[in-house]
Amino acid sequence: MLKVTTISRSFGDHRVLDRVSFDVRPGRMTGFLGANGSGKTTTMRIILGVLAPQGGSVTWNGAPVTQPVRQRFGYMPEERGLYPKMKVAEQIVWLARLHGLTEEQANTNTSRLLEQLELTARADDKLEALSLGNQQRVQVAAALVHEPDALILDEPFSGLDPIAVETVLAVLRERAAAGVPVLFSSHQLAVVERLCDDVVILSGGTIAAAGARDELRAQYGSARFQLVVGADAGWLRDHPGVRIVDLDGPRVVFDLTDTNGGRVDQQVLAAALRRGEVRSFAPVVPSLDEIFKEVI
Repeated sequence: MLKVTTISRSFGDHRVLDRVSFDVRPGRMTGFLGANGSGKTTTMRIILGVLAPQGGSVTWNGAPVTQPVRQRFGYMPEERGLYPKMKVAEQIVWLARLHGLTEEQANTNTSRLLEQLELTARADDKLEALSLGNQQRVQVAAALVHEPDALILDEPFSGLDPIAVETVLAVLRERAAAGVPVLFSSHQLAVVERLCDDVVILSGGTIAAAGARDELRAQYGSARFQLVVGADAGWLRDHPGVRIVDLDGPRVVFDLTDTNGGRVDQQVLAAALRRGEVRSFAPVVPSLDEIFKEVI
């Protein structure tokens, strides 16, 4: 397990990270979210040893992260860092060899990844001849070619069309299914919601929310409900302990304003049943986008 514990970092008088802590667990995809300037990239660079923390620690399986350990990580920076005039397959093989793979292993892994990422036909093309989306897929292959023990990916879906996103998702899911912990940042919250098991949200250099995706959705959606009845639901305006969010004839979305004095949601349901037909009644589960906006 990759564990970040109370790391802090400042640049001059600007505090970029303030006692940030979270875990990236084996076999789980952890979405790392935050607005621009929230500290995501700085955190990733500290994990990789590019920057040193000014407090706190990063550990791997309970021990400090040393350079040999970091060599077993796969890292994809947000800025493209490959050689534009080098051929695609040649470049990935070369990077694999730098990580200590034999020539045979490097060639085998490269061929497999190019096939998975639908780049086999471009293997002998120079990187600069590829579209930006295909260059991004090559970056993904470069991070994966040495079969890393952990993956740290900064905006891996940037510049990808929907089909390419699905292709990259399949590869990352395969790695997670094999037990690899994956930490990735992205501004595409719909993709994060589909992919991640856990979520860490940074705001102003501190943790604004963290936990399993479904637990966070339940936590932030526990006080909002949708009721659909057989007639107009306007009567709910006068019910104590609720606030109407949206009312459209028989459908009403409402928040609980009094969660301490009994089960108000059950009182609303009982009142609706006394009035007639109830077609549906359920809590409203917020999207990750809604949670993100609320916590930051």
